[in-house]
Amino acid sequence: MKKYAKRRAKVLDKLDGLTVRVDKKKRTGWLILERPPLNMISYAGRRQINAILEEFGCDDDVGVVIIRGAGGVYTSGGNVAEFPDIERDGMSDLAWNMAAAERCPKPVICAIEKYAMGVGFELAMACDFRLATKETVLALPEISIGMMPGSGGTHRVARVAGLTRAKDMIMLGRRIPAPEALEWGLLTRVVEDSKAMDKAVTAMAAHLNSFSPLALKTVKRVLNSAYETGTQAGLEIEGQGYEKLRDSWDYKEGIKAFLGKRKARYRGH
Repeated sequence: MKKYAKRRAKVLDKLDGLTVRVDKKKRTGWLILERPPLNMISYAGRRQINAILEEFGCDDDVGVVIIRGAGGVYTSGGNVAEFPDIERDGMSDLAWNMAAAERCPKPVICAIEKYAMGVGFELAMACDFRLATKETVLALPEISIGMMPGSGGTHRVARVAGLTRAKDMIMLGRRIPAPEALEWGLLTRVVEDSKAMDKAVTAMAAHLNSFSPLALKTVKRVLNSAYETGTQAGLEIEGQGYEKLRDSWDYKEGIKAFLGKRKARYRGH
């Protein structure tokens, strides 16, 4: 356990507008965007988000990751004022950093309140679950400053919501209210307010942590490949994942717990 604490300390050194917490008892890692009033994400912060999620991925104290903004606001997006000073070709890999949530072997929940703009929305789209309050608006407004999304937004929105809706949102720079975003499939769930969000993310994290970590890791990888492979290849990947889990301690424990009508005690292997 000490090696994880040491590695975590190194990654957390001099965070730029970000706060990290680990609740060992609830096996939850929190990544909080914290640059009041609207929690803008800096250029340096993008790389740090990637590093933090990588560390959460190998931290035994963390079973589920939650990303949220401080002060009842998720984020207004990136710090546009920095962009002209970034070196040439220095921003061509932004999508890789924001895809860290997708690569993380553990479930990642994004709790969205008030605004999910630009890179913040792109980060959310890489997460496994997206919860938003009903007054939240989502947008990729880059077209309004002569730019386009550059952190994965174009493909992720088109893949989930369809090309017609992606063009409606991105080419018109339109803000999408949470209820409409839910209808499009961009959100997992819409809750009433911040108080309801507290309960929803806590309950979802606890529910996920009740399952086998190995099964969650495996099925996440299989599901993430769904859009990248043909049906036959995808079914082969699914079958191999199924076979992998058949030999696991967790699967055997799950069967024993089911037959014994008791709660399973998973180990993650």
